[in-house]
Amino acid sequence: MSKYQTPYRYDFVGSFLRPQEVKQAKADYSEGKITKEECDAVVDKAVTEVVAKQKELGFHIITDGEFRRTYWHLDFMWGFEGVGHEQTGAGVQFNAEMAALEDTYLTGKVKAKAHPFVEGFKFLKQFEDENTVAKYTIPAPAQTYQQMIVPQNIDRTRKFYKNDEKLIQDIGKAYQEVITQFYEAGCRNLQLDDCTWGAIVGDAAKLRYRALGVDIEEVKAQLLKVNNLALEGKPEDMIITSHICRGNYHSTFFTSGPYDSVADYVFAQENVDALLLEYDDERSGGFAPLAKVSPDKKVVLGLITTKKPELEDKEKVIARIHQAAKYIPLDRLCLSPQCGFASCEIGNKLTEEEQWKKLALVKEIAEEVWR
Repeated sequence: MSKYQTPYRYDFVGSFLRPQEVKQAKADYSEGKITKEECDAVVDKAVTEVVAKQKELGFHIITDGEFRRTYWHLDFMWGFEGVGHEQTGAGVQFNAEMAALEDTYLTGKVKAKAHPFVEGFKFLKQFEDENTVAKYTIPAPAQTYQQMIVPQNIDRTRKFYKNDEKLIQDIGKAYQEVITQFYEAGCRNLQLDDCTWGAIVGDAAKLRYRALGVDIEEVKAQLLKVNNLALEGKPEDMIITSHICRGNYHSTFFTSGPYDSVADYVFAQENVDALLLEYDDERSGGFAPLAKVSPDKKVVLGLITTKKPELEDKEKVIARIHQAAKYIPLDRLCLSPQCGFASCEIGNKLTEEEQWKKLALVKEIAEEVWR
């Protein structure tokens, strides 16, 4: 059994650029040209290869690259009872392009069932060894909650939930059950990916919620509540972390703003073991909010960007790590890219070779800082 656990000094968020054969197999399956078994065989082979590459680079945390899903968040939601989806050509506007996302909404009460992602984890787990441990990534409960109360979904949601409190309770309980499924399958390192905090930072969010007549502080309290509810009763030997960013689609972003306005909630009060934080450019603000991180948490600094291929200046990254250490002890810090390389199947604008060079840089810097 591996002695490693998340987060590690050199780490990464989870997703990797999808090989063309994976994209083609999924397209062929959706068009009825191949069977599900044939599609799965292609994906299994690609996962096997991407895990081998992670090990070759010397990383102790392994993921399946999120190759089995199209979107970092929506596919997981479809694994609950009471959630439906439809491809309508709609999407969400990011800073430079429209992110093509499948409509995802409620068709009934949210309940857990045998979740297909757990089977994906079981396939990944076979590659664990004394030097590596498997991590699986799923969207945070707050992400699922937010998906169901956005303006285009709220009327449908109100057919099943007259108020937000019952929705929060059902999502929290459904996540508790799925976390148990992961644990029973042998998962000891689970990551909750959460763009909800990133979406409510900055002045634009304040204006947006004010226009809707919504108290933004109440929204923050709801996000914290649903996340912590999902974590109630989690096994003591299971590490659960949270990754927070401001959107990552085809090298574009959704929002900008520092963590200051949410630090008192998520940094101080969310009951996760570590936070993986986007810090790759000025959109994320300064490190001062890290002083609010509760003493039981570690922080993974996302200082290397996945949005462009150019490698960062090593000395500048090291300097930034030490700047962050003014607010949180160095021994509670780790290093990673700010987000995945392909949060959605389309992926970011760099090559696989450039992707691996980014990870190699993360490892090189971490080994120098934490000797």
